[in-house]
Amino acid sequence: MSKIQLSKNFIKSACKLALNEDLYPSGDITSELINKNIQKKVKMISNQNGILGGIEFAKETFKLIDKKIKFNNKKKDGSRIKKGEVVATINGNLKNILIGERVALNFICHISGIATKTSMFVKKAGKKTKICCTRKTIPNLRVIQKYAVKLGGGTNHRFNLSDEYLIKDNHLGSEKKFENLIQRAIKKKGKKKITVEVDNISQLKRILGMKFDRILLDNMNSKNLKKAVKMSKGFYETEASGEITLKNVNSVSSTGVDRISVGSLTHSLNALDLKLEI
Repeated sequence: MSKIQLSKNFIKSACKLALNEDLYPSGDITSELINKNIQKKVKMISNQNGILGGIEFAKETFKLIDKKIKFNNKKKDGSRIKKGEVVATINGNLKNILIGERVALNFICHISGIATKTSMFVKKAGKKTKICCTRKTIPNLRVIQKYAVKLGGGTNHRFNLSDEYLIKDNHLGSEKKFENLIQRAIKKKGKKKITVEVDNISQLKRILGMKFDRILLDNMNSKNLKKAVKMSKGFYETEASGEITLKNVNSVSSTGVDRISVGSLTHSLNALDLKLEI
């Protein structure tokens, strides 16, 4: 899988784009009403329990606006935070703090929300099953969202289409004898992994024993999933997908599957609620 890099340059670039989105073309016309000389200490407070993420994005946001602003974080990314807890203090020119308030909070709330949700899935799945994210990410935010999944204890699936062969139902449907498609991938694979998706036992029987790496068991009921996992043991790493929720993830993991992929970690997230308070 492509290595996710959260370099200083990446963070700086992301914050610049976010600030430009918020301030173009005339800046913060409301904060311009405030006296330029007011200095304040502002607290960043969590309104919910969760996993914190995005501190460096918030810090860089304020730095880009005003290098004299002092951002002091009380907690690090990946830390558990409680409702009412102060996670950071921001000292400096109040007008400039307010200019960066929403951008900084948007990064932290978004990243913390994904990390928190992931951690809930990881806990329910248990130690033997990995929780994986997917490519169902908001365009241009994939690096940030996959970073958040890692903070929550999840595992990153392939980053993009170049990372591995993932032969899904629409690929298999491209020709009648879909085993040929898998054979082509085996010949071309090199050091890349091959995952093949099946949605029933009959499909699995047709390809069982072919030399690929992982079988993706999509939208199977518990009975068939358990049977498929047993059949695949010794041949492939197993992964379950399709309509996985916090209510059913434990029953899915109890089938013995190695991995569970959950698209909702990134496509249907709830931001963690944090605020700035003077």
